[in-house]
Amino acid sequence: MQDGFVCVSVGTPRIKIGDCRWNAEHCAALMSEAADRDAHVLVLPELCLTGASCGDLFFQYSLLDAAVEAMLALADHSKGQSLLTFVGLPLPLDGKLYNCAAALYDGVVLGLVPQTHVPWPQTRYFTTGAGKTALLSLEDRQAPFGAQLLFCAGGLSSLVVGAEVGAAWQWPDPPSVGHATAGATVLVNLAAEPNLVGAAQCRRRQLEARSASLHAACLYAGAGAGESTTDAGFCGDRLIVANGHVLAEAPRYATGLTLTEIDTDRLEHERRRLSVWTASQETGHVRVGFDLPARPTALTRPPARTPFVPEEQIARARRCENILAIQSQALAERLTHVGARRAVLGVSGGLDSTLALLAATGAFDLLGRQRTDILAVTLPGFGTGTRTYRNAGTLSACLGVTLREVDIRPAVELHFRAIGHDGVSPDVVFENAQARERTQILMDIANAEDGLLVGTGDLSELALGWCTYGGDHMSMYGVNAGVPKTLIAPILHQWANTVPQPALRDVLLDIVGTPVSPELLPAAGEADMQKTESILGPYIVHDFFLYYILRWGFSPKKILRLACAAFADTYTAEDILSWLNVFYKRFFTAQYKRSCLPDGPAVGSVSLSPRGGLCLPSDAAAALWLEELEKL
Repeated sequence: MQDGFVCVSVGTPRIKIGDCRWNAEHCAALMSEAADRDAHVLVLPELCLTGASCGDLFFQYSLLDAAVEAMLALADHSKGQSLLTFVGLPLPLDGKLYNCAAALYDGVVLGLVPQTHVPWPQTRYFTTGAGKTALLSLEDRQAPFGAQLLFCAGGLSSLVVGAEVGAAWQWPDPPSVGHATAGATVLVNLAAEPNLVGAAQCRRRQLEARSASLHAACLYAGAGAGESTTDAGFCGDRLIVANGHVLAEAPRYATGLTLTEIDTDRLEHERRRLSVWTASQETGHVRVGFDLPARPTALTRPPARTPFVPEEQIARARRCENILAIQSQALAERLTHVGARRAVLGVSGGLDSTLALLAATGAFDLLGRQRTDILAVTLPGFGTGTRTYRNAGTLSACLGVTLREVDIRPAVELHFRAIGHDGVSPDVVFENAQARERTQILMDIANAEDGLLVGTGDLSELALGWCTYGGDHMSMYGVNAGVPKTLIAPILHQWANTVPQPALRDVLLDIVGTPVSPELLPAAGEADMQKTESILGPYIVHDFFLYYILRWGFSPKKILRLACAAFADTYTAEDILSWLNVFYKRFFTAQYKRSCLPDGPAVGSVSLSPRGGLCLPSDAAAALWLEELEKL
């Protein structure tokens, strides 16, 4: 559990109105089930020890006394369970009646949180608990009372639980100073809302919006079976929502338990990154601690293998269209600002240059300019393959851009003689000289044509330093700098599915199916080509690392666990660990390349721009992260 994962649950017991002992027995059964399934938190509905639809029975002393007795019985039942349970009951105090959530843990009543926003008709019975604090004596035990209570897990600082009683729409937004929801990473909501047409959809939207705006998890437990149907019905809604996404939801009208895990580290990281919470917002809070034993939390929802790529088809298509639009618009603005007559870019027949070329055509279409003013330059070298060479020409013809070919081999051979290289040894000089020669040629063509050199390098290559300093590392505008490798193929797929020309669709799909290669070393055929992923490891895994390292700041240990869960049926843990070592080593040592990147548009939440994205010293050491990996 030290990695921030917490198993949480919401339950709906079947109740009998006014029968507190019967209700407590059914709540206890859910508590035992949650504990047996290794849950850390359980939320039960509002007033579930009496029934939320008791009406004027709430004026009966017998019912109120029985409710407190039932709560104490549940507290005794919780002895030995490492489960924080919230249960709803009415509580008389100082001549008033409060609708409360009682927090129970390991035989102790940790505290009681009163409802602060009491709607009609509940005002007939209950008083708001806003501003009310007390220390209650419950038989031989004492418990704090107040809306400002926060329940904090010892050993897991990111698990801070705040409670609210009543419908989700009653929650204050933003949280008021001193309110328990200000500062809590997990918000538990004990509710008893009537089942009305459209109410469930509205409630779901409210919880999604609430959890997104607060960067929190919301656990909603609604009253259900057994509540009175005299004037309304209750459906027992149960939802677990985090950061705007529903993680688990129960069938309506069903009793029982709903469980899933939430990542409290992720919630805390987002708040810290965005500076959402300040000390002033926690003024008046009373922190109640409880010792949560460290135990691993099973991952029942393995993370997506491609966190940059939405799994749902419509969302994926929308993102791909949006990214290409961002690139095209940004390039159009830059071309206009510098007064460039032409866009110049090298086309290799690979993924990156294809995406850059599509962005260039989009920019020229936006500007109402002829695509023939886009100069696509193919620069065959010692390792250029027949397939990519052919695709570069076909793609340029289908898009209606101007294609020019410059064979770099004579210039590179002259350069080899000038620096004393034998021109045969397949070393880093042999490879990088070609990349730098290509960039020099493209830069000079751009100058000669009054043009702007458009860079093609992507986010994943920049993260791994898989670019030649002063070669493909450099351009006049890096249009792909914010796009990870795993997103490029979906963008090309999406584009291929929308074009009417069969030839263009076919060449795009063939480019997507071509292995990623720098094509710098001679090869007898495609089977002998350099394959980038054979050297570095799969880009799908490196993009996974990139996302969780930069977007969420997770530790190597946690990232390894997530990756092993995501790729369990594809790669071994040993392979994933070796690639994670590769990533950290290359990521830190390559920062000097990223410190002088050309301008380029960010398209998502991860950016490596030294100006508005990643602020990292070029001489930062990777030792701390690599040492952690050595212990795994």
